[in-house]
Amino acid sequence: MIAALYRVLTDLAGPALRFLLARRRARGKEDPARMTERFGEPGRDRPPGPLIWLHGASVGEALSALPLIQRLLEEDPRRHVLVTTGTVTSARVLAERLPARAFHQFAPLDRAAWVRRFLDHWRPDLALWMESELWPILVGETHRRGIPMVLINGRMSPRSYAGWRWAPELARQLLGGMVLVLAQSEADRIRLERLGAPRTQHPGNLKFAAPPLPADEVELRRLRQAIGARPVWVAASTHPGEEAQIAAAHRMLKARHPDVLTILVPRHANRGQALADELAGLGLKIARRTAQQPIEPATDIYLADTMGELGLFYRLAPIAFVGGSLVPHGGQNPLEPAQLDCAVLHGPHVTNFARIAQTLDEAGASETVSDSSALAEAVARLFDDAALRERRADAARQVTASQRDVLDHYIEALRPYLDHIAAQSGAPRAADATKTRARA
Repeated sequence: MIAALYRVLTDLAGPALRFLLARRRARGKEDPARMTERFGEPGRDRPPGPLIWLHGASVGEALSALPLIQRLLEEDPRRHVLVTTGTVTSARVLAERLPARAFHQFAPLDRAAWVRRFLDHWRPDLALWMESELWPILVGETHRRGIPMVLINGRMSPRSYAGWRWAPELARQLLGGMVLVLAQSEADRIRLERLGAPRTQHPGNLKFAAPPLPADEVELRRLRQAIGARPVWVAASTHPGEEAQIAAAHRMLKARHPDVLTILVPRHANRGQALADELAGLGLKIARRTAQQPIEPATDIYLADTMGELGLFYRLAPIAFVGGSLVPHGGQNPLEPAQLDCAVLHGPHVTNFARIAQTLDEAGASETVSDSSALAEAVARLFDDAALRERRADAARQVTASQRDVLDHYIEALRPYLDHIAAQSGAPRAADATKTRARA
């Protein structure tokens, strides 16, 4: 009933959805040159041969899938991978990071006519859905065409699970069409199974397979020279409501470390000007990266309001606070600084990365802080104790190393569907190709 009503409403909402997209375009949240992709119109021709379609919500999900995409392409030179997301940021980042034979399109809005147009053109052989990004019509139309669907790195928080319990029929329709659900954790697997996933496994969290975030080495050397011997820490991927707490923590730190430098990286770079005004209004000396303002001895906060440079700032600072966690947002990925030898701090709101945060905390690689005072105290303690910083970084290295085989588990789970695609296209199965290379 809910699914049928949803379909009728979205069919009727065509003009309203076009208006919504126009509003988003005016706010910089849609790409004007690629708006038609949101209506299911392709931005390029379908490549020949097997096509695997991977869909994620935004940049985080898409980037965590990059190692899987690379492995899928390496196994069969005839394969291509179509990656769809819904954000401008993800499109820009993926344009730089996707390997050859992988390409990005914006996902169509969840309206039957637009979804059918999308599927008519691309005709994917296999659909991989990232984490929890399931849209009723997109999933339903894909299932009706007999395209096998696998939920990758499936996630279902306790809060989301409680919400879905109020719509069990819709949950069963979304998950019941999946030929396989690969969950991040055993708890996620159990919740997804209870909601209607017919076949589930727990191969691990695919985020552990992601390579360290990249950085421009020339820029890294330049900024290190500008910072010099100053104690420095980074507050990364922050959300509204956190920056004022970061500023308060900076003031407290300054009482003990007068030359401290705080690098602030907002999750959404387009907030840069508003944040600069807010922080300057608090009496802090700000250097804004997009304005090319240099780091000077008097600079309090270096506002890194750019996209795709987080790896640079994690390499500059031995201590990293991961945002979205002092406010009830759900947190951002703490593995990214853990991979780059940072002592990791985060707030209590980490439901989006609950198992990863728990693993890092239990290993002694990270610490939970509750407010600006606790954050300032934790950063000061790490500034003063180099041995503690090194123990935290070493613990983080051990955690990330312990999960390096997670990608192999995912490929093994996908093997029957990959071999089926190969058989349909006349390509050798991966196992047969491996034997051929060995004989050669």
